[in-house]
Amino acid sequence: MIPFQTLAQIRTPDGSHITLHEHDGEYFMKHNGRQLMSSTATASELLLADLGCEHLRDHDRPRILIGGLGLGYTLKRVLEIVVPTAVVHVAELFPEVVEWNRQYLGALNGKLLDDRRVKVLVQDVFQVIREAATAGRYNAILLDVDHTPASLVQAKNARLYDRHGYALLAKALKPAGRAAFWSATEEPGFIPRLNQAGFEVKAYEAKAHERAKRAAHRIYVAEQRAVGEPVPPVKTSRPK
Repeated sequence: MIPFQTLAQIRTPDGSHITLHEHDGEYFMKHNGRQLMSSTATASELLLADLGCEHLRDHDRPRILIGGLGLGYTLKRVLEIVVPTAVVHVAELFPEVVEWNRQYLGALNGKLLDDRRVKVLVQDVFQVIREAATAGRYNAILLDVDHTPASLVQAKNARLYDRHGYALLAKALKPAGRAAFWSATEEPGFIPRLNQAGFEVKAYEAKAHERAKRAAHRIYVAEQRAVGEPVPPVKTSRPK
């Protein structure tokens, strides 16, 4: 039997335990023993990039912010979508996760962090969004930092999902920009809260992997609503 190896682990400032594992050539990242992501189930991470950046395929110099590096799959797909002149910032709170990608995951997703379009910011993504609200705004902001908007990896991430956080997010986006959120499950009440903050939101069902029989995950895509435009009804879509 091939052993399940723990490659690395960290204890975060709030006492959480994040671990990286390998088994038979596949990689897994866990938070307090609960799986965050794995190389065996990447469809939803790729869809986050597709939905968040599909409007930027022909943009001559788009600026994208990815919140959460993880195993690098969302970053990899973003780089496949955007042009060579794009600017892609990756905000990763834990420097150890950046090092894990360099040390253990180069063969998994290539040397993503060496791409000249990429700049890794070892910062809380909330701080990056707050700074972008006054300068250097983004065409797309992709957030994959929690299990769901209500089940947080770090307690302070709650700042991303309150009224002030949504206001900063709106200011951090350029006109016609998009914010896309990954969620492990459907999050009741999330769309109405974003609607009230001035966003038009669509929810997309997302499978963990292509062969999955059901779509357990959700991708929420938010665009700023024009002034005076009515709040739309809540809808959930399957990506084409």
